[in-house]
Amino acid sequence: MTLIAANWKMYKGPAEAAEFCLALREQDLDGVNVVVAPPYVSLAVAVQLLAGTEIGVAAQNVHWEPEGAYTGEISATMLRELGVYGAIVGHSERRQYFGETDELVASRARGALEAGLFVIGCVGETESERAQGKTEEVLRRQVSVFEPDDNFVVAYEPVWAIGTGKTATPELAQEAHAFLKSVLDVPVLYGGSVKPDNADSLLAQPDVDGALVGGASLDLESFTEICRAGARIRS
Repeated sequence: MTLIAANWKMYKGPAEAAEFCLALREQDLDGVNVVVAPPYVSLAVAVQLLAGTEIGVAAQNVHWEPEGAYTGEISATMLRELGVYGAIVGHSERRQYFGETDELVASRARGALEAGLFVIGCVGETESERAQGKTEEVLRRQVSVFEPDDNFVVAYEPVWAIGTGKTATPELAQEAHAFLKSVLDVPVLYGGSVKPDNADSLLAQPDVDGALVGGASLDLESFTEICRAGARIRS
């Protein structure tokens, strides 16, 4: 079944997250798996308000150790205690702004999986890497640090299409997804300016197994329409 995940980034504190989750649980989301990833401070309220639904709650990052002297970090065991279902690791903004390496991202994924979390591991090339014809080289390097797991999916997010309004064509997305699956046999989501008006064409591609939605997931109507597109495609 298609997976549609909402990455709220550094938006929606507890009050706004509560309002969104209350409205989201009233939507008809049959036929698609849905996950929301609020900031840490809004995880508890999201878990509480989405309890009893099929909607999962994921963190936007996770530390690889179960505990320790890691000021400012949050462990997978803490997330599990809170009732969190999964975590995103290696988002391009973590790599770009916080210097996260492939090896660090792999450690986060490994620690989360060992603790029983579902993990979305992000990979993607920059605009200059694509222009230089290095897309497959970069994707192979990034995805090769992961290991197949029933609770692991990859999210392909071309960095040049995140928050820019640019989107990979359905053909480019399909090509990248097929390549990633040839390297690591796991489902692959597309992430990069997914919106209601392009969701159908992207999700219709045979190797696109869902979407990791950024900006468009902050608006209930917009996110719900993307979820419904996922349900339509696979019905």
